[in-house]
Amino acid sequence: MPTQPDRAIRSWDIFCTVIDNYGDIGVCWRLARQLAQEHGHAVRLWVDDLASFARLAPGLDTAAPEQALAGVTIRPWQRPDQESAQASAARFAGVTPHDAVIESFGCDLPETFLAAMAACEPRPAWINLEYMSAEPWVREHHGMASPHPRLPLVKHFFFPGFEPGTGGLLREAMLGMQREHLRTSPAARAALWHRLGFQPVDGALKVSLFAYPNPALPALLAQWQNGPEPVQCLVPAGLAALQASEWFGAAGCAPGSVFARGNLVVQVVPFVRQEHYDELLWLCDLNFVRGEDCLLGGRWAGRPFVWHIYPQADAAHMVKLDAFLALFLQRLERSGQIEVANALSSFWHSWNKDEEAPDWPRLRAHLPVLGAITEQWQRSLQHLGDLAANLVAFCENCAVCRQSRQSAFAIPNSETYFFRK
Repeated sequence: MPTQPDRAIRSWDIFCTVIDNYGDIGVCWRLARQLAQEHGHAVRLWVDDLASFARLAPGLDTAAPEQALAGVTIRPWQRPDQESAQASAARFAGVTPHDAVIESFGCDLPETFLAAMAACEPRPAWINLEYMSAEPWVREHHGMASPHPRLPLVKHFFFPGFEPGTGGLLREAMLGMQREHLRTSPAARAALWHRLGFQPVDGALKVSLFAYPNPALPALLAQWQNGPEPVQCLVPAGLAALQASEWFGAAGCAPGSVFARGNLVVQVVPFVRQEHYDELLWLCDLNFVRGEDCLLGGRWAGRPFVWHIYPQADAAHMVKLDAFLALFLQRLERSGQIEVANALSSFWHSWNKDEEAPDWPRLRAHLPVLGAITEQWQRSLQHLGDLAANLVAFCENCAVCRQSRQSAFAIPNSETYFFRK
């Protein structure tokens, strides 16, 4: 196994296709900022939907052909099936690929850019950054190589994951310190609440709600309304806010809107930049999150959370949800918390299957235990190493992997070595 990288990686091209509004670009934007700010690398982020991106990154100019934000160069692009070969050639004319090229979540790179990569010497490391998953097959496929059928290029698959033998999870270096500061500083908490236009009520359960349109939401709102404790629900402006406002019979759901009934108060908060949404998760007692990037934020918040996974045809998404849920339930079952595990599993399935109303009182009774176990799990996940750092090390060794038919590579802090063609 090589003990030194073949060459240093100091610059990146990251291509992102926005599919479900915010999950894909959320992951890419978080990774790009980490590589630029924590590693000091040059990062060029290519995004095909700057309008959606701008909601996560206020200050982004959606009409600019090139701009810099948070140390990252941002440029628009279009998928090969959305742009003619002539237009693509003009877009990438004079663009020299960086040391490493990431096609996020299987987005196809333009032929013009692939040809430029093949002409480089040395050739860039080429990574397909896959979706995060807890499914067992991820460990077997992480790091696998796929030679291009015509060009002298080799693509490697990089899988984020929750166990050794995967790429780990994105986690900013200062996240723990920032989270602790926010939770222990009255001034920092007050600043966040002021930014959101929110006034917390002592003794009320604070819940953040970010979800796709969900048939289970009305039943949950009704249970909060009729429950024994006050609930303050903060909903970012968007689809879930619209659905909640319709349940209240309200005409609109602009940021700042407040709806109240019984013991429930729902407040629509502005759609804030990614970093500020993370802070909201840190301060709430329970977080409903959706998609991949928000799941990541909910994971590191160390608070109980419920995941609304992106729905797919034939319920294919439930396999992924159950694999992730199984890892969490194992920790509960090992500690003898069988009823807690059953309550969480039942609620998550109700939230994602539209078969029966979620049992809020049952879940509510176990929130303290769930909070403690969630905090323990997020600490244990840190031992996998940060995905950004793991990705840098992987790419620096990719050239070595391509030089022989059978090469070895190990992710830092991982227990598993990879032998790939």
